[in-house]
Amino acid sequence: MAPSSGPVTSAVTALTPVQVAVDDVHVRYRTPSSDTSAARDVPRPLRVVNRLIGRQANVAVRALAGVSLVARSGDAIGVVGLNGSGKSTLLRVIAGLERPIRGQVLARTQPVLLGVNAAMVPELTGQQNVRLGCLAMGMTPEQAAAAYRDIVELSGLGPQIHHPMKTYSSGMGARLKFAIAAAANPKILLIDEALATGDAAFRERSQDRMDRLRASAGCTFLVSHAAKTIEETCTRAVWLHKGHLVMEGDAYAVAQKYRWWAWNLAKGEDEKASSLLDDAFREGHDTAVRVTDLYDPTAPPRHVRAR
Repeated sequence: MAPSSGPVTSAVTALTPVQVAVDDVHVRYRTPSSDTSAARDVPRPLRVVNRLIGRQANVAVRALAGVSLVARSGDAIGVVGLNGSGKSTLLRVIAGLERPIRGQVLARTQPVLLGVNAAMVPELTGQQNVRLGCLAMGMTPEQAAAAYRDIVELSGLGPQIHHPMKTYSSGMGARLKFAIAAAANPKILLIDEALATGDAAFRERSQDRMDRLRASAGCTFLVSHAAKTIEETCTRAVWLHKGHLVMEGDAYAVAQKYRWWAWNLAKGEDEKASSLLDDAFREGHDTAVRVTDLYDPTAPPRHVRAR
């Protein structure tokens, strides 16, 4: 079951093609932990072995727990949540870079996760990496050359495009990767915090590029810790907490609820924050619909396979 922003009553919405469908996705992984209470769940013989060899116990972590959502043409979906809530994991699963243990992701075209498809080499200059990244995404040499000026302009690097990438700050590298990924005009673009790394001019250019992508029947996913960025940039929002989808709907409404909850949490108002989280979860799941009921069966998508 997947929360929706409301009953599907608009004929326009119902007929808008679905670009991505995430259906009951679960992701778990094991990681070393020094937490003694968590270690008690490890079988006793293995605990003894771990103690003898000085190895920490591996515990299971649920990165995503039954997440379902639908992205249609023209959607710009913001993903908010605290660190460790599963935001980046969700993007990696949609991109096919991580395989869920249960559930499936369907997409009409191969999603492009910001910079992942571009082969960046720190020792090479930004200019050389632009060409390399464009070729890695399937462009011809001619197309890469034609896209170069637009990429440099969008990234805002100026003369630093001629410097080695290893001299770039993380923000500069993220902006260049965003510009390269956007140059391929993907129908499904996944962005992890890139728009928070630049100045106001870069954010405006990025917003314009995302608007153009959506206008050409594409969709975008944007992960951000800043609720304000989601409000200003996206049409819809998804709130994740400890791997669970709390609520999904209008970007402004979801971002406002998330911001108020996070503010109370930061102020130590744990009881109030817990109540707000419960209310948001109930509100989101009161309007639940099946992902498979929303998908257009006349144009079946393909599975996104982990690479």
